[in-house]
Amino acid sequence: MKITSKNFKDGEKLPVKYTCDGENVAPELTWSDFPPETKSFVLTCNDPDAPGGNFIHWIVINIPIETTGIPEGVVNINGGEGIKNDFGQTEYGGPCPPSGEHKYIFTIYALNIPQINEVDKNNLLEKIESHILDKAQIIAPYARN
Repeated sequence: MKITSKNFKDGEKLPVKYTCDGENVAPELTWSDFPPETKSFVLTCNDPDAPGGNFIHWIVINIPIETTGIPEGVVNINGGEGIKNDFGQTEYGGPCPPSGEHKYIFTIYALNIPQINEVDKNNLLEKIESHILDKAQIIAPYARN
């Protein structure tokens, strides 16, 4: 399985546009080569380097199988359901590290079920763990000037 972006390459610095120092909009993402038995997707963006531990910037569940990417600046993914992130929002919240360089990990999960329910940022991985067929990540570091 693969996830790519037209806006940055894996390991390349996240452009300012997609952070709190820029327009704070979601980057374009596309995923492919997922297992044929995939029934839905989950998309996350997190910062494992945050001072308080793993900081969740974005969670979208129940993304339909027909959706294999998102355009730049998307607020609601077609058919997907946004879950509250650590900003208390259901939309993408761009990186805003307090100090130093942090890694921002965009992950797409292919699930063998069409829908998951009763999910929040704290139980997501537990809820999907037994349903993950495959996953892919793209990582972008970012440090504020």
